[in-house]
Amino acid sequence: MPNAKLILNDKEYEFPVFAGSENEVAIDISKLRAQTGAIAYDPGYGNVGACSSSITYIDGDAGILRYRGYPIEQLATQATFVEVCYLLIYGHLPTADELEKFNARLNKHSLVHEDMKKLFEGYPPSAHPMAIMSAMVISLSAYHPDLLDPEIIDTNIMRLLAKFKTLAAFTYKKSVGQPYVYPRSDLSYTADFLHMMFSVPTHDYDIPDVVVKALDLLLILHADHEQNCSTSTVRMVGSSQANVFASVAAGVNALWGPLHGGANQEVIMMLEDIHKDGGDVQKYVNMAKDKNSHFRLFGFGHRVYKNFDPRAKILGKAADDVLNALHVTDPLLDIARGLADAALSDPYFIERKLYPNVDFYSGIIYRALGIPTSMFTVMFGLGRLPGWISQWKEMHNDPQTRINRPRQIYTGETARDYVPVDQR
Repeated sequence: MPNAKLILNDKEYEFPVFAGSENEVAIDISKLRAQTGAIAYDPGYGNVGACSSSITYIDGDAGILRYRGYPIEQLATQATFVEVCYLLIYGHLPTADELEKFNARLNKHSLVHEDMKKLFEGYPPSAHPMAIMSAMVISLSAYHPDLLDPEIIDTNIMRLLAKFKTLAAFTYKKSVGQPYVYPRSDLSYTADFLHMMFSVPTHDYDIPDVVVKALDLLLILHADHEQNCSTSTVRMVGSSQANVFASVAAGVNALWGPLHGGANQEVIMMLEDIHKDGGDVQKYVNMAKDKNSHFRLFGFGHRVYKNFDPRAKILGKAADDVLNALHVTDPLLDIARGLADAALSDPYFIERKLYPNVDFYSGIIYRALGIPTSMFTVMFGLGRLPGWISQWKEMHNDPQTRINRPRQIYTGETARDYVPVDQR
């Protein structure tokens, strides 16, 4: 492949060009500043490849998403979340024996230290679950030392994967003032989480299969998504050789923002506002197109996908199936359907490729499963956890990893002399 040429101040420079396994082309500008004295300027990093990775492939124009080469459509309909966790972290689908041992390790490490309950007690009931989750994840590092010992790293990865669901369920129990429910080793990963969420000491939650399958689907669809904001944060923090607990805690905080993990919560709030206003879908479609309107249509469009988000296609059908199976009637689903139909037939949205994304339907399914809106971003984090872990592990094992240190273009004052206070 020929080199790329750059002409700067009448001087020509050449930079290597290489391609990934899916023929994605990249210009290697790692020596740009050393050779030219200039840097590449790209706010938001939309055109910068900060790493090479073998975990997730996305073709936003074609609407393709694959984990380790497997199409998301196949994994979502045929795999369990635990299988996907294994696939992302270890690079291949587990054999029956590997899966059995993996589940046994998850069960072994699902309990958290009893002292951690005291940490939960320090938060007011009004505390946002994501604030608690980020604190609890970093607190795990205090209970499990030798964090970067090669022989301990894999055990700590298992601890984090197993305990995250317990911490998430405890966070919910704290918010509603109910006693904590301990994990059960006879349940699957997803069923155990639902058990800890909705059981009470006097009554175990009867876990419907349809709910387990629906939650498995949601977690699989969120498991990884290439170098998004939170994943890039995990890699950024991990590049300093921070341990997996610290790196993932940073990812939790990055996910908290409404433009990232909080987007599905914003969708539900938007649908509720439309419902309260009478449910006139066309009114809000018109408002979304009006430059003078302050209304924003959440759940449409995506930074990466310029085609239909493949995860949204899967969830759009799943929303109907889950609500029908649970005999749930949700007026917000009707409004969501109306918005989707209007947007997909309106030239304004078609020209701008503003298709429904994964956040558009996920909140509706979470509502049907009985999960409150305040927990939506935590659920996103539970799904994204294996992706964060696999990305951290890949970066940690890469001998070419350097501490991340972006450059900047300085726009402040030039050199000036200090003036004593009595002369100003």
